[in-house]
This record gives sequence, C-alpha cells and structure tokens, in this order.
Amino acid sequence: MDKTKSTLLIVDDTPENIDILSSVLGQDYKIKVALNGERALAIANKVPRPDLILLDIMMPEMDGYEVCERLKSNPATRSIPVVFVTAMVEEVHEEKGLALGAVDYITKPVKPSIAKARVKTHLALAHQSRELEKKVALRTKELHDTRLEIIQRLGRAAEFKDNETGLHVIRMSYYSRFIAESFIDDEQSGWPELLFQAAPMHDIGKIGIPDKILLKKGKLDEDEWALMRQHPRFGAEIIGKHESGLLAMAYEVALAHHERWDGQGYPDGIKGEEIPLSARVVAIADVFDALTTERPYKTAWSVEAATDYIQQNAGSHFDPELVPHFVRSLPRIVDIKSKFEETACFD
Repeated sequence: MDKTKSTLLIVDDTPENIDILSSVLGQDYKIKVALNGERALAIANKVPRPDLILLDIMMPEMDGYEVCERLKSNPATRSIPVVFVTAMVEEVHEEKGLALGAVDYITKPVKPSIAKARVKTHLALAHQSRELEKKVALRTKELHDTRLEIIQRLGRAAEFKDNETGLHVIRMSYYSRFIAESFIDDEQSGWPELLFQAAPMHDIGKIGIPDKILLKKGKLDEDEWALMRQHPRFGAEIIGKHESGLLAMAYEVALAHHERWDGQGYPDGIKGEEIPLSARVVAIADVFDALTTERPYKTAWSVEAATDYIQQNAGSHFDPELVPHFVRSLPRIVDIKSKFEETACFD
C-alpha cells in the first residue's frame, strides 16, 4: 500500500454506506472503517492517526455528535478534520455539528464528485495548517531561545563585576527551577520554567554599584553597605514593569531576592508571604550557591554545611515551607553544581 496516501476513517453503523464511500475514495486514499462510535475513537487514538474522519450522525449508543465532541476534547485527536456524512440536512443539525468542531457536511445519498472534492479540499487545508503550526512552533522556539540567551547574558554581565566566570547565574537558575518543580506539584505548570528564565536577572542591579564597592576585599563601611543594599532596587529599575510574564517575574526577583522571611531583609523589609514566591525560591538558591562557591574573600563551604545553614535559618531568613523542597532537590542541585563547577584561581 502506498505510504504517501492519506488515511480516511469512515464511521457508519450501516455497512452498505461504508462500502459506497470506500468504493468512491478507496482508489486515492487508505481507508479505515468503524461501525460504531467507540471503535471510531479507538482507531482515531491509535498511531498513525487518520488524516480525516467521515462521520455518520445517526448511530446507536453513541451518535456522531458525541463522537465529534470527544475527538475535539482530546488533544491527541483535536486536529483531525471531521466531515459529517448524513441524511440530516436541516440547518439546525449543520449548525450543531459545526459548533462541535466539524469542518463540513456531505449529504446522503453521497455524490462521488462532491465527496472527492470535499475530502481533497479539507485534507489540503489540514496539511497547510500543520505546516503553518510547525513553522510557528519553530519560530517561537527560536524567539524563546534567543530571549533566554539575552537574559542569561545580561545576568552574567552583572556577575562578571564580582566573579570571574558568571557561572553563578547558571547554577542558581537551575537550583531555583528544581526547588520550584518540587514545590509546584503540577506537571502542566510552566511556572518553574518561567522562574528558570527569570532567575539570571536577580543581580542585574549590581551594574549600578561602583566597582570600588563591589570589588572591595575588606568589609564595607556603613555608607558603602547602604549603597550596596540598593542594588535590588537598581535591578528593578533596569528591568522595569512589563505585562510580559517573564519580565514581570524578573522584576520581582530582582527587587525582592534579598528580603527575609522575618522581615529583616532589604531593600523594603517586607516579610513572609508579602515576598513574592519567585523571590523566596531564588533567595535559597542564591545563598546556597554563594556559600558553596570559593571567592577571593572566602573559601567554599561544603554542601552539608551550606544545607545545615539553610535548614537552621528556615523561618528566619528563608520560607520554612520551601526549605524541605530544597533538601528534596539536593541530588539534582549537586549534579548541576558539579557540571558547572568553577575552577577559581584567586590572588
């Protein structure tokens, strides 16, 4: 059988009607048949799926309307064009079928030329639609990847001001996503991925801090520390307020990731659930990575010591509900830490 031929599924409880359509269309298309709605749904859900379904309305147990409704409610079969083939020609019946998602009607008795023309047209339209969807999906992915790359580069631009490689933003972004995935128990949610994309912008405000403060090896004096504490606000001003979900989250992460659960953080001293969830997650990821990374002014803590610190500060610095999800995510976190490990050579 020619594998390039499109496949039609003919659904009718009367074998004679199936025979008529098969004889009309069988030369140009591969034909599958079903004598009832349940069988039709089973065939439609089996890969490879039919390219178009010719569906009778008046059938026992499950009529064509219900079959069409169930096909269109299933993401796996929603895009298959459905053409009703029926003797029910009143306008109200046609309106109902089209409202359920059918693309056309063919009336019985079937005229071969009409059936061939309608099937050919709707297969061509479906093919064009699939090709357009592929192009849109490809372009959307390209835009998504470009946007993510720009955000990561901007985040690293800030990190390069006070560390050599900028790998911090990569690691802590993964840590944030792992914690979020543990906390948000919903595989369909895009929130953890959105946080992964927004997290690299958390310290973009460091661009506004003078190098003499940012790179100072000794302790900051009171005035220097007061300015350093403004970098979250600088970051929020750099990002600005936007309708975009990604930039809106990047704004709240930049502004609030140094706030503390007990209200002793900065720049606004907000506490508890007043702090956006995204910033509460990033706070844990950011501190853990800072503790476990060597810097000119400190040695790296062990994973165990850093974990103990975060657990001991649950309810004071960190959201106590999120900390167990951080602990649960440690195997994945340690794996990423190893993958993006820094080899630092400090004078």
